[in-house]
Amino acid sequence: MKRYTYILILVSLALVGCPAYADDNNGNLKAKADSAYVHEKYDKALEAYMSMPGKENSVDLCYNIGCCYYRLDDIANSILWFERAYLLNPGDEDVCSNLGMARSKTIDKIVSRHEFILISIFRSLVNAMSLRLWAVTALTLFVACLLSFCLYFFTDRMFLRKLGFFMAVFFFILTIGANVCAFQQRQFSINRNTAIIMSPSVTVKSTPSDSGNDLFVIHEGTRIEITDNSLKDWCEIRIVDGKVGWIRKKNFTVI
Repeated sequence: MKRYTYILILVSLALVGCPAYADDNNGNLKAKADSAYVHEKYDKALEAYMSMPGKENSVDLCYNIGCCYYRLDDIANSILWFERAYLLNPGDEDVCSNLGMARSKTIDKIVSRHEFILISIFRSLVNAMSLRLWAVTALTLFVACLLSFCLYFFTDRMFLRKLGFFMAVFFFILTIGANVCAFQQRQFSINRNTAIIMSPSVTVKSTPSDSGNDLFVIHEGTRIEITDNSLKDWCEIRIVDGKVGWIRKKNFTVI
């Protein structure tokens, strides 16, 4: 019986110690990568950042990797990782600024098609904050709504009752809006249907076949939207000006 008790204790200590060891190891790797970046050893910094687990879910790591690629003049990969950072936190000013600089170095200068103004406003509102911040905002507004209802139910003064009622309605509407924005941000992060062209140049075809008609040419660093991913080797894509065509999947990397 004692033997099993000792085994359980050892297993418990291992389970507790492993996350701590992992965090400590990640911290050492990041410190090493940051030091290499400061000393302009961008290739070594990139190698250290890329070896860290969960990098695709960290805004800071995606941003740092994008900076390394930018310094190494690999614009396509730089845009890819800046886009991943933007996907996680579209409200980050540094990410937006560096993504804009990287995009300015691409060959294709595609003008986006006109979008309905209300859709543009909604998109800008959704991208104002990250998913986590929208969730915190929704929770805070919901608490404010509950407190306003308490003011309405538990006060005798008519003025305070009216104030509590209208404030509760107001905060409830804002709570719904914040939840909608949070939901939309979550959909963006789950349904990743955008990608970056990684090949130097790609000829977009009219059909999923090399014998299809040539429609237009796009170059590395161009952002595309995946509209049909049902085939094995080919994918239908759309660029920001609305043009649609087919390219091979090996030519892009999903954000």
